[in-house]
Amino acid sequence: MAASPSSSRSSGLGYLVCGAGVFGRNHLRVIRALQAEDAGLRLAAIVETDRSRADAASAEWGVPVFASVAECLAARARGEIVFDAASVCVPTSAHFSVAETLLPAGLDLLIEKPIAATVPEATRLIDLAAEHGRILQAGHLERFNPAVTATEPILNHPMFFEAHRLSVFSPRSLDVDVVLDLMVHDLDIVLSMVRSPVCSMHAVGLPILSPKVDIANVRVEFESGCVANFTASRVSTERVRKLRFFQPHQYVSIDYARQDLLVIDVSGAPVMGAPPLSATEVADRVGGGLPGLNIQKPKVQQGEPLRLEIESFLACVRTRSQPRVSGEDGRAALALALDINQAIAEHAERAGLDRFAKS
Repeated sequence: MAASPSSSRSSGLGYLVCGAGVFGRNHLRVIRALQAEDAGLRLAAIVETDRSRADAASAEWGVPVFASVAECLAARARGEIVFDAASVCVPTSAHFSVAETLLPAGLDLLIEKPIAATVPEATRLIDLAAEHGRILQAGHLERFNPAVTATEPILNHPMFFEAHRLSVFSPRSLDVDVVLDLMVHDLDIVLSMVRSPVCSMHAVGLPILSPKVDIANVRVEFESGCVANFTASRVSTERVRKLRFFQPHQYVSIDYARQDLLVIDVSGAPVMGAPPLSATEVADRVGGGLPGLNIQKPKVQQGEPLRLEIESFLACVRTRSQPRVSGEDGRAALALALDINQAIAEHAERAGLDRFAKS
């Protein structure tokens, strides 16, 4: 990596947020909260192409708001603003054009998931980051979910996954289908745990309330022999974000929303740092006692995944270290998601599901 950024000067680390929509506002909120605690960090500028959102952002955050990345970088070149890192929170279709401009300008980037719209775009961004010595982090925030990080010490060759991510319908992120919108979180988590190439998949998906696939199910098999079932819906009547997996002598259940972790160990050995559940907790969770099974709830230190993600990114910017979720990780999750979409399209053609398509 290149030498520490210019923001290591007394002015502190200047930060740019590109996109002031739903995701961008969350990044802005976290950056401003961190700024209040860290004299070495400051929100420097915002890029927002929508005039009404730009006006609202200017009033709310009190920093310069630019209509384009080019205008923002021109102001930086004139010395009017100083920043060295940015969050890219624009729609997925614009990730590449924005990041392709910022990386050569010397910006370290945290790009919201998915990292780009296509694998060649993701590869180009990875190459640009390496060429210019920039930090490139993919915004898969569930990697920073405390319940997920709490599983790392107990991971031991997982062989079967069941992932469910259901959400009520929202008009946001309709530029992508449910696989790239929701399922991609779980794809990234499972890829990080399995560390094995995919050898086969079977997928089905349907558009329900939008022109793109709104509900999907896929079964993926890895070369290691591990099998993973993924279900994602953005037209559900409830919100569910859970991942369950089996590994030798253990069943592990992660509730992303509750940041809750349950481990059932059939070896009888206690899980490190996990006090046994009380009889009441066991009854609540599994409907009563299970003789011969050690049911435990490892302690999870609660925290907001987005804040933890941004804090980790800032630490990488300051130390010039490799992000926990690299550009390569983002590309791998994107590639699998696009392969799943292709499998869904092929299944739809075979099954004659064109009548379900919405114009």
